[in-house]
Amino acid sequence: MSKVIVTIGRQYGSGGRRIGELVAKELGISFYDKELITETAKKSGYSEEVLKNNDEKPTGSFLYSIVIGANGGDSLPLDNKLFLAQFDTIKDIASKNSCVIIGRCADYALEERNDVFNVFIYSDVEKRIKRVVEEYGVEEKKAADIINKTDKKRASYYNFYSGKKWGKAESYNLCIDSGKFGIENTAKIIADCAINFEKSEKK
Repeated sequence: MSKVIVTIGRQYGSGGRRIGELVAKELGISFYDKELITETAKKSGYSEEVLKNNDEKPTGSFLYSIVIGANGGDSLPLDNKLFLAQFDTIKDIASKNSCVIIGRCADYALEERNDVFNVFIYSDVEKRIKRVVEEYGVEEKKAADIINKTDKKRASYYNFYSGKKWGKAESYNLCIDSGKFGIENTAKIIADCAINFEKSEKK
């Protein structure tokens, strides 16, 4: 298999991280989720704690900040600087090797590349609640609240920085319901599609 990068957007509780790990294992390529924070910290000099606290959390006006930063030197707000640092890290990682990248607008960061397969994983809320309850041991009501808040945060972050719509089909090459297919089968489908996508890109 020649080079391919798989980006995965995901609803909270859909099993996105686990699926991404399985896809990476199936394809024999690197995997990045929280690992992106570590890599960004190494490259940027920002602490992992600061990066974690701002992970996928948009604030302020990014486009306005870019304009001000361009005209006024080092005046970008911290959250925008952290986004740009992670943005550069994603591009650097993708330039070096095949990999699976979870969230963080990776599809947007890599939109000019032709070796990127963009996926969005979703599931009905009842199955996601069940997964969160089983995985994290929280009550159903709390699980539902966590899901709602996390999805809103991820959507806001993605929409804010990419200018696209989080979870909207046209933003991705594949949207798949992990609740219908199961974690393992979803990973296999994504891996197979990524390989076929890669083959079609070579033609």
